[in-house]
Amino acid sequence: MTIASCVLDSILIANRGEIACRIMRTAKKMGIRVVSVYSDIDADALHVKMADEAYRLEGKSSLDTYLNQAKILDIAVRSQCQAIHPGYGFLSENAEFANAVEGNRLIFVGPSSEAIRNMGIKSTSKEIMIKAEVPVIPGYHGEDQNEEILMEQAERIGYPLMIKAVRGGGGKGMRIVRDSANFLAQLRSAQRESQSAFNDSKVLLEKYIQSPRHIEVQIIGDRYGNYVYLYERDCSVQRRHQKIIEEAPAPGISSEFRSRLGSTGVQVARAVRYHNAGTVEFIMDPSSGEFYFMEMNTRLQVEHPVSEMITGVDLVQWQLMVASGQELPLKQEDLQLRGHSFETRIYAENPYEGFLPGAGNLTHLRPPEHSDTIRIETGVIEGDEVSVHYDPMISKLVVWDENRTLALNKMKQALSQYQIAGLDTNINFLINLCSNDHFIQGDIHTGFIDQHKDELLTRTLPQTEIILQAALSLVLKQIQDAKLEKAKSNGNVFSLLTGFRMNHSHVKTVQIQHLNKEYNVQVTLSAHTYRVSIRGDPSSELCIKNASLTQVSKYGYELVAEGEKGRIRSSVVCLDGSVSVFTKTGSYQFNLPGKSYSLEPEDSALSDPSKVVSPMPGMVDKVLVQPGQAVKTGDPIMVIIAMKMEYVITSGTSGIIEEIFYAAGQSIQKNQNLVKIVPS
Repeated sequence: MTIASCVLDSILIANRGEIACRIMRTAKKMGIRVVSVYSDIDADALHVKMADEAYRLEGKSSLDTYLNQAKILDIAVRSQCQAIHPGYGFLSENAEFANAVEGNRLIFVGPSSEAIRNMGIKSTSKEIMIKAEVPVIPGYHGEDQNEEILMEQAERIGYPLMIKAVRGGGGKGMRIVRDSANFLAQLRSAQRESQSAFNDSKVLLEKYIQSPRHIEVQIIGDRYGNYVYLYERDCSVQRRHQKIIEEAPAPGISSEFRSRLGSTGVQVARAVRYHNAGTVEFIMDPSSGEFYFMEMNTRLQVEHPVSEMITGVDLVQWQLMVASGQELPLKQEDLQLRGHSFETRIYAENPYEGFLPGAGNLTHLRPPEHSDTIRIETGVIEGDEVSVHYDPMISKLVVWDENRTLALNKMKQALSQYQIAGLDTNINFLINLCSNDHFIQGDIHTGFIDQHKDELLTRTLPQTEIILQAALSLVLKQIQDAKLEKAKSNGNVFSLLTGFRMNHSHVKTVQIQHLNKEYNVQVTLSAHTYRVSIRGDPSSELCIKNASLTQVSKYGYELVAEGEKGRIRSSVVCLDGSVSVFTKTGSYQFNLPGKSYSLEPEDSALSDPSKVVSPMPGMVDKVLVQPGQAVKTGDPIMVIIAMKMEYVITSGTSGIIEEIFYAAGQSIQKNQNLVKIVPS
């Protein structure tokens, strides 16, 4: 197909989830027919429902589906698509796929396969940058991967250093090594993860800059040598080397520095004759104020919306225009930076257990209201499953305002309005992060979470009023449920409620738990007035009048009442076995003793050193021990793959392996016993 004269009328999106939906929205606005593909797991996914046509990629694993080039190309040809948009992840930075797309006379919405290849292999990209006189971090980018050579190079570079997969991305195949004693173990772990994620175990070594800032430049170029940069994003705050909050522009840098950074980003793109959208990532050394080329992501980034919000540019629209052979619609002098934008990634994970990813059903899902200054980018709806097979991101929450302070306040408010129940999320953590004084001041770096973990990862106990609201909500819901059964009884609603004591007033004791702490709450109803208190604490009593619980969704309710200090209005979610109360400072989940639903592991399982318990759902990748084998505390037992990341499970005691309950390839759930050890 001759690109110079092409006007796109149909594309296939070789991806899933929120990015497939994001691309789809712009394509449809442009009048382009959209074809989606889906795995068996995604048969009912939102990106399937939104597409004009959808085709099955038979199978469940990524390798059989979204990474299967032959299947995707066959569907693109059969559905008579002109182009393929790869999104991010999966095949988006696969040079062989880009080449195969063009070989089938289709358009690849992205750069040339040569540019992907040159920039995708980190060692090659560093050599190109050195020739282009772009500053790079000192390190080893050689082909010789012999362990002895790598150890020698590590000693030459000096510790601490960073091991990186040469084809890496998203934190996969990346390890920080602080001394030579841990080098080999970390090297082998990085190589295994890299092999699993990218089918290539090669790594490079780099000097690790202490407490750096991660700043990246959004660029886009056309096929006629025109380039612009859409300013920079600060992505410094990360966990497991993966971003969780991004902002644009970067705080605390001068306009001169901003211009130099942007120009260097364009210099990088020109060095590889790049066209379409891309991101040039830099490490900034806070001690010297200098920045160094880290890598180039030859695709649309997860965090691209913040660049769109501060420039008014639709990057997907520009991608499609460039892919069809058009020139960039604006020049650098036409672009104006306006306001400030933040993006937070809403993940199914538990920040308080090492950010371990989770999975499960989105039983209750209520995002904040969408507007011109608040965007919710997602690929799921209420009732969908977050699968262990894919990334645990539920959505991206993006806000804009006139300056950083206003934008951050808007983000905190939007996070407090984001309601999810049914699985663990990082929303409470993100609220803490956005409220942190150092973050508010823009004092950020890649080690920010570790440095401030005591403040960020401390779970606060609920205030007394929240505990009482949870108990009252349960009682009000029981009364509502009892009314539905009234016709089957003698007409007395309270005769249907277990736990009520019948006298002049109606009294019920509610037992609820939060973080394994139990609360006994007494609820007394008399003449349309509720007196609610924590048993044994008379000072906690709250007198409530005109209380009502209004159902607003399948599991969501609004609690409204007149309290002693004014009107109470709370959002609550009642599930089988739990009630969650959503507040301005975060949500609090209370479990009911004896019910099966619980997000917290049992204390007995965690305290028994003979049990090796799975900290998350996932799949067993390798079993590293066998029955009868002696192990020591801290020895690796199993390797688990969850959400495309590798986790090594270690022994909590010294002893003999008595029994192994799971083999490689088997799926496991959170808190399941993996191995039994007879302690020495």
